[in-house]
Amino acid sequence: MDIYLIRHGIAADKEDYANDRDRPLIPKGEEKTQRVAQRLKAMGIEFELMLTSPFVRAKQTAQILFNVGLAASLEDYEPLSHGGDLRDFLQDWETSRYVQLKGALALVGHEPDLSQWAEQLLWGNIQEKMILKKSGIIGLSVPTVGSPLGKSQLFLLISPKWFV
Repeated sequence: MDIYLIRHGIAADKEDYANDRDRPLIPKGEEKTQRVAQRLKAMGIEFELMLTSPFVRAKQTAQILFNVGLAASLEDYEPLSHGGDLRDFLQDWETSRYVQLKGALALVGHEPDLSQWAEQLLWGNIQEKMILKKSGIIGLSVPTVGSPLGKSQLFLLISPKWFV
């Protein structure tokens, strides 16, 4: 299965919000995410399902991607919240309807979580070598459910400045 890890767009400053969950995208973040979405659409990339962190900035990012027609469905997914654990996702994947997906899956979330998830899927552990820029994308081919960590293959790692 192909999984796309997508970081939310540029958001408002932390200092301006009492609750980090409430920080929205700023106009520049919306514009950049819209350009990334259009580019993905032009490349023919589609997701059978897009799961998003319930944080406002991630939901807005996912909604922009969804509105362009990149995903058949969009759902909030708590394990993608800032600080989410890959093990929670893998457990859900193995025991839920996600295992039946035939198409690509998009996960919209935060740093450093998404980079750490990618490193675990690629190398079996966190190496703190990858950094996913805002509106950036990591594409992984993940083997079948139940495969050990460290068996995935990287097919896309792109910063939005090279993508738009």
